[in-house]
Order: sequence, then C-alpha cells, then structure tokens
Amino acid sequence: MIRDPAGEAPLGGEFVDVVNAAGKQMAALRTNIVTGAECGDQQPYVLIDSEPMQALAEPGAADQAVPRYVFEGRGDATAKNASPPTIASYGITMMPEETGPMSCPMFQLFLWPPSGALFGQAYDPAKNATPGDPGLPYLEKAKLYATTAEYQDVRKMITSLRPAEAAVTGTVTEPAK
Repeated sequence: MIRDPAGEAPLGGEFVDVVNAAGKQMAALRTNIVTGAECGDQQPYVLIDSEPMQALAEPGAADQAVPRYVFEGRGDATAKNASPPTIASYGITMMPEETGPMSCPMFQLFLWPPSGALFGQAYDPAKNATPGDPGLPYLEKAKLYATTAEYQDVRKMITSLRPAEAAVTGTVTEPAK
C-alpha cells in the first residue's frame, strides 16, 4: 500500500511511504535530495544482500558507480539492539561494494533527477517480521529477516524502480507505480 504524505516533500520532490497491511512503513521514497558523502569513522561491515540496478544508471555518468540494491549492516555484531553505530538498512546506493570487514557509514542515496533520492528503510525487528530467537544479536536478526517472504517482497518492490520514459520536451522521471 502506498501512503503519500502530500505537502511534506522538501524542495518539491516526491515523498512516498510504502506500508504493509498493518500500516507499518516498509520503505520510503524521497526524491530531490542532495547526494554526496565523505567517509568518516569506519565501522565493522556486513553485506547481507546486493544486486546491481543498471536501469538506474544515469546517462553520461560513466564515472559513477552503477546504483545497486543493498541490505547491509554496520557496527557491533554482538549488540542486541540497533543503536548508533550498529544499524542495518536496505535500499539503493551509488557507493561501490565494500571489499573488507570495515566500511564508511551507510550512504543509501542515488542520483535521480534533478539531484538525488532515497528508496529504502532501516531494518527494525519490531516492524520487520523476523523469524528465530528474539534474543539474537540485532545484525543476526537482520540476516534472518533476509530469508523471509516479506523481505523478498520489499526487495522486489524496491528493485522494480525504473525511470519513466523520456517525454517529448525532455527527460521526466517518476517513481514506479
């Protein structure tokens, strides 16, 4: 189900929440946001899922990484709950895939005319139906969540995002309906 909190979008961008049947937010799409980040302190890193999204590659941006869908985590593998710097999140990023056990902070933003967008959500065991022992560490619960039908549905929905066809007067993009 789509919830459109009209009037809340900064700078005139799109602002859409995707909620499940119980009304819990499963993902959010925000457009017209600024992209770019600097790497501060690195944290332990875990990649749970990843898929390149070539359809979102910006024409003429050959020097940019192809956007990709990720479900990734940062922080203390033994932490029982999400609390900075321990967090897991799924969404679209422009950042290259990490190659080691340490990573920069999460940057799940991507180019989307006229500037950038976010389409994803932080993993929350209270919102995301997760199997297994509730006493497991937070990042272990995130890995288990990736095995669920709910996660596969959310992943499919996020990875289905495509730019709209070019209009006669120029390029127009909008979220997948």
